[in-house]
Amino acid sequence: MDTSLPSDPQFIKAYTKHRKHLRLNGFQPKTIDAYSRAIRRIGNYFDCQLDDLTMDQLVDYFSDLLESHSWVTVKLDLYGLKFFYTNTLNKSWQDIPLIKPPKATRIPDIVSIEQAKLIFAATNKLSYKVLFFTLYSMGLRLGEGIKLTVADIDSTNMRVHIRNAKGNKDRLVPLPESTLSMLKNFWSFHRHPDLIFPNRKGGLKNAHLADSPLNRKGVQVAMQAVVKEVGIKKKLVATPYVTATQLIFWKPVLI
Repeated sequence: MDTSLPSDPQFIKAYTKHRKHLRLNGFQPKTIDAYSRAIRRIGNYFDCQLDDLTMDQLVDYFSDLLESHSWVTVKLDLYGLKFFYTNTLNKSWQDIPLIKPPKATRIPDIVSIEQAKLIFAATNKLSYKVLFFTLYSMGLRLGEGIKLTVADIDSTNMRVHIRNAKGNKDRLVPLPESTLSMLKNFWSFHRHPDLIFPNRKGGLKNAHLADSPLNRKGVQVAMQAVVKEVGIKKKLVATPYVTATQLIFWKPVLI
């Protein structure tokens, strides 16, 4: 389904208003993008006529969507359209009782300590190596680890302040001694005044001048390559239970 922005002037006006309302309601950037993409996709599907969609039209749309997309996409489009109706169009919204994803209980794959050591050892770039260790040892999400700053590290109380996490909430995470030592050693290589994991565009020499953290996509590609190299079939899932991993030493390499 087409997710490009339709050229219809009235739609563009409503779409722009939709994004403004999303930002004013404090949604995270990823949610704003998802809800905006939903309205573009629905707009293209209905030739930009979204003011008075009938139940039958919505059932047709979401049935077609489910043919080519996951239940996650279906739910995001549903929530995005509901927000569009109630906030942008200021209209009442009738829930669609037919849309109910199947219940599924899944246990996430957890990488063992031995498997984690293989991943750390096989990672050649120092910035990625330290990031992977940090994520694993403290049970952080990828986005949380990448955005860590110097001010987030509380070495006195041995904890890390995770800001704007899932649900726009902050939380404090225990900081293992081994992780603190590794982060200190890593920071001494680039000495960025704010970021723990500055981007690698300028290399080690200019890392202290970086204006953004490591690229999320680059980290994901590196992780996939390492996991494939060491022959681990599970996906790496950060776990809060492995905080006693011993410090792993390596020869410094360029970040």
